[in-house]
Amino acid sequence: MLIQENLTLQEKLRILSDAAKYDAACTSSGVDRRGQSGMTGNSSACGLCHSFAADGRCISLLKILMTNECVFDCKYCLNRASNDVVRAAFSPEEICTLTMEFYRRNYIEGLFLSSGVMKSPNHTMEQMYQALWKLRREYRFAGYIHVKAIPGADPRLIEAVGMLTDRMSVNLELPTGDGLRSLAPHKTRKTILTPMRQIQNGIRQDREIPLLQEHTAGFLEEGKARASVTGAGIQKAAGEQQDELLSWKKENAQPLWSQRKPAARMHVSEIGRRFVPAGQSTQMIIGATPENDYQVLSVAEALYHRYELKRVFYSAYIPINEDPLLPALPGGPPLLREHRLYQADWLLRYYGFQASELLDESRPNFNVLLDPKCDWALRHMEQFPVEINRAPYELLVRVPGIGVRSAGRIVQARRSARLEFADLKKIGVVLKRAVYFITCSGKMEYSGKLTEDTITSCLTWGDRKANWEISHQDSFRQLSLFDDFHMNVPPSMEDRFSVVTGQM
Repeated sequence: MLIQENLTLQEKLRILSDAAKYDAACTSSGVDRRGQSGMTGNSSACGLCHSFAADGRCISLLKILMTNECVFDCKYCLNRASNDVVRAAFSPEEICTLTMEFYRRNYIEGLFLSSGVMKSPNHTMEQMYQALWKLRREYRFAGYIHVKAIPGADPRLIEAVGMLTDRMSVNLELPTGDGLRSLAPHKTRKTILTPMRQIQNGIRQDREIPLLQEHTAGFLEEGKARASVTGAGIQKAAGEQQDELLSWKKENAQPLWSQRKPAARMHVSEIGRRFVPAGQSTQMIIGATPENDYQVLSVAEALYHRYELKRVFYSAYIPINEDPLLPALPGGPPLLREHRLYQADWLLRYYGFQASELLDESRPNFNVLLDPKCDWALRHMEQFPVEINRAPYELLVRVPGIGVRSAGRIVQARRSARLEFADLKKIGVVLKRAVYFITCSGKMEYSGKLTEDTITSCLTWGDRKANWEISHQDSFRQLSLFDDFHMNVPPSMEDRFSVVTGQM
């Protein structure tokens, strides 16, 4: 492994921002565009990506690796130890310089920092910790920071970094342990899930602090009341409560990493920050191993329930290495499959669906020509049509074309008037999909046959060959060694919009 010496900061940025594009924990983008006469500004693709804040704003992040050096040899990774690629590494000071210079120029609003494993997980994580500590304490940077935790790092390091960042994520890498053992033999599910559990517990403990403070205030008020009656007890109550608070901190807070370094000594109260306040997320590579959509979605559902993740990201496998254990994918990355999984993920998180409702063992993969909500509705026509003026909210959000917002507007609007199809269009319902599944005052606008084949044909623009394959998946047909089941079809603009907004 050759580490390039004497590289300029711009050269390191080009290498390490390009190496970071495979971490799909935000919506990556970037373009080179020179300034033009009569125009204001230009654009550089290096290290820029976009993510969405909790209030819906699209924010720009500086997205880089701390180093693309790695001691692991994951078969699917561009930065694996056996690959002959140019290696580079940022120092903590360079991370701070880049972040502040980009921020001062209004290019970014935050930092997304990941890294290969340099020397060891502990060494890498401590380098990241030093960079974040300098950025927060010396440069006084209060912007958004997302950090990828390194599996196998010391728990004290995870805690220390968690107090300096807004969101942390630990990449699950592959959906199952079998896939991890075959393609990433240096990693195990235990080393990945252990920091996930630690971050979850840390976030829970952080939530308990306001409750303890509220309990403290109540205890002091009670002490004051006793003092007003008995003439004693205020100082005693305060002293007892302070002892209780210190005891709680001692029991629940681990010592921070690098206590041997005076510059690293820091207490929670000194920086006034919470532990990973924006929650944690993870990423799975889709298509590198033979798991079907049902397995992938079941894993995501379990992660949401057991580890309280904010988001699971799905990254279509890109064939950048040659290995007999890796799939060939002659049609390219399964981008449309990735989009269908993102759409199904929205259904899990906001629409009340379960993985077992969307897929099962007999039908383990999504129909790539229909979004998962339409696919589910077509397989459950016994529940439709739905009367708009009477159906409960939980049933409205299951109608294709009616999203969470439009369902809420329907419930609110029908309190004062009976809704018709023209009203639904103004509310924001996508009638192109919803018209097959709803009635207004008992009337239905669609007059054709309410069968799965007929509606499927209408929803997929009448592509007869594709529709025949959808409707006759169990029929005999000519097999091909290169049949990818249309997984290489690029996502449409409507698909992209639904993945970003979640409105299906």
